[in-house]
Amino acid sequence: MSDASESRTNATEYTVSEISGALKRTVEDVFGNVRVRGEISGYRGPHSSGHAYFALKDDRARLDAVVWKGTMSRLKFRPEEGMEVIATGKLTTYPGKSNYQIVIDNLEPAGAGALMALLEERKRRLQAEGLFDAGRKRRLPFMPRTIGVVTSPTGSVIRDIIHRIKDRFPLHVLVWPVRVQGETAGAEVTAAVNGFNALAWDGAIAQPDLLIVARGGGSLEDLWGFNDEGLARAVAASRIPVISAVGHETDWTLIDLAADVRAPTPTGAAEIAVPVKADLEATLASLGARLKAVASRNFERKRQAVRAAARALPSPDQLLALPRRRFDEATSRLGRALSVSIERKRARLAGQRLTPATLSRRMNEARTLTGRDLARAQAAFFAIVRERRARFARTVTRLSPAPIARRQKLQADALAGLTRRQDHAVARQMDRLRGKLTQADRLLATLSHKAVLARGFALVKDAEGAVIKLAAEVAPGAALSLEFADGSADAIATSGGVQPKAPAKPVAKPATKPREPGNQGSLF
Repeated sequence: MSDASESRTNATEYTVSEISGALKRTVEDVFGNVRVRGEISGYRGPHSSGHAYFALKDDRARLDAVVWKGTMSRLKFRPEEGMEVIATGKLTTYPGKSNYQIVIDNLEPAGAGALMALLEERKRRLQAEGLFDAGRKRRLPFMPRTIGVVTSPTGSVIRDIIHRIKDRFPLHVLVWPVRVQGETAGAEVTAAVNGFNALAWDGAIAQPDLLIVARGGGSLEDLWGFNDEGLARAVAASRIPVISAVGHETDWTLIDLAADVRAPTPTGAAEIAVPVKADLEATLASLGARLKAVASRNFERKRQAVRAAARALPSPDQLLALPRRRFDEATSRLGRALSVSIERKRARLAGQRLTPATLSRRMNEARTLTGRDLARAQAAFFAIVRERRARFARTVTRLSPAPIARRQKLQADALAGLTRRQDHAVARQMDRLRGKLTQADRLLATLSHKAVLARGFALVKDAEGAVIKLAAEVAPGAALSLEFADGSADAIATSGGVQPKAPAKPVAKPATKPREPGNQGSLF
């Protein structure tokens, strides 16, 4: 007994808070910076406060995790249920539940499966925004003057592109050197695309007509820089058409979906970008030869048509033979006609003597005719003036303000009358409908069994809720439901059916049994 008492006396006593604080300091000192790999479990998105709470688990253990609101906004990807990640942070304890958790400062996917999940999430989000729609993709120029290439200056990709362009259609190529692998690859390629778009058309370095973003093949991790969300948005917003030539034909990245055209390889991008100069020259030569042959055949056909028309036309002598004959005949008749006309006029003048009296008479007749015509013209003029003046007066009368105001007042009075009639009709219709509704409500209240229940009657139903109308329908011991005006009550039938009437005899009143608490008792 003394040994047990001494052990209890020598042991240091701690409060629960002291033990919790000591554990918290120990855990945070030892595990102040750790990297934990596990699968996200129980993730339901950020809390209303902006923090996220979930757990990291493997096949044998589970670790609670929390991401504060400030860290959540800086994450490069959104956590998802079941995603395998590598979390960087510190371990701490939560005294309120006596458990420990990791406070995450950084979160990154672990392995190709997580990267593919992240890639699919970005793809769905950008596709929902319309960045991959075929309607927004631009057509490539048929014969660009300058091509901008965004790739590594030391790899074989740029040599293949330049060699292929030189073989097919030599032109000016601008190379923007970037890293095509590593953490800064996406940012550098994005800056290159934006830089090409920022060049002026008439500047010292002219803006290219076409862009090629190229890289050789590699693993998903090697090509991850071309899955950058900022790069995909920059390619989609580029004013210059973009050809994506990243990886091999089986590889795909977000830039392939956002670009205007995807090439299977960098060499294929060069073939898509420029035509074959020899083929163009051959085509032009063929078209020139065809044009020359067509023009020659057209000229020959027109020449033959002119010759045929010339053979069908008459000669000038044939065309002028008949007019010449008619002219000669008219000339011969004209001389004889002039002689006859002169003799006839001479005879007429000889038979008429022109005297002053005759001349005066003719002048008076002409003066009389002229005065008559002048009077008729003046009368007609004045009649037209009077008619036009009367028409103008009638028009002025119709267009004066007084008739217009009178017509406006008549129309306003008519409109006011129609408005009053409408209001009166609507009021009468509402009163009629209101009366019908009141009658229906009274009829419903009259026919409803609620009013009967309010006068002291009860509605009897069986266990299935069917209404019992006759006593013969009640079996002894059956469960009944009685509906009153203010509620329902359950009862048990002590008798039922049709019973023969017995002679009345006095029956002793049974002793009243004390009712058990909670038991309503029988109503029969």
